[in-house]
Amino acid sequence: MSVTAVLHSEWIKIRSVRASFGSLIAVFAATLAITLLVYSTVGRAEADGGEDLLFGAFYAINFAQIAAISFGATAVSSEYAGGALRISLSAVPRRGLFCAAKTAAVGSAALAVGLATGFTTFFVGQAFLGEYAIGLGTPGALRACVGAGIYLALMALFAAGLTLLLRSAVAVLSLLIPFILIVSFVIGDIAEGASRYLPDRAGQQVLHEEAAGGLGPWTGLAVTALWAAAALLAGWWAVRRRDA
Repeated sequence: MSVTAVLHSEWIKIRSVRASFGSLIAVFAATLAITLLVYSTVGRAEADGGEDLLFGAFYAINFAQIAAISFGATAVSSEYAGGALRISLSAVPRRGLFCAAKTAAVGSAALAVGLATGFTTFFVGQAFLGEYAIGLGTPGALRACVGAGIYLALMALFAAGLTLLLRSAVAVLSLLIPFILIVSFVIGDIAEGASRYLPDRAGQQVLHEEAAGGLGPWTGLAVTALWAAAALLAGWWAVRRRDA
């Protein structure tokens, strides 16, 4: 089977599995809904507070990352339901090609939706701020919009790699979501220096007008990319070593 055919088949899987496609759509839909809710109610009050306006513009990304993680996990875990992996590996015996195609499909879909999400949440939020609104010409704004999309794609790939390793979306979601929502903040309070290298803390540096914590915006994304790469390599190793 050609590489193009394998990629096409992986996209069909994403589109046809409700859980994975629904999670992908939720990245955009949930972010837009939360942005509309927050900025139509307390947006101007927050802007008048003098905080980092650029980072505040991407408040809803905190929720989008949960949907991105769910997408990466469910897009892979569908292979372990009902013996689907055996069928996939019968069609694509080269396990390296199978993992690469799965990664490419998940990553490209998450990146496309992530970029749309980043730009949309920025423009929609600013539409409510009147005199406090910032534009793409604001230092770091364009970088943050693009970086938001890349960050969401990396979090989806991080979850996908862990799911290849653990073979369970439930296990991955049970691990990552509490980690990001709770443990990351606890570690940040206890060991600020170490917390800057956590995947969520590092990657979100790209959303700040002036990056804090010692990591630059692109350096922070690179740290998140290393987490995703490590998870994908572990997942690839597990697929190669284990029986289907």
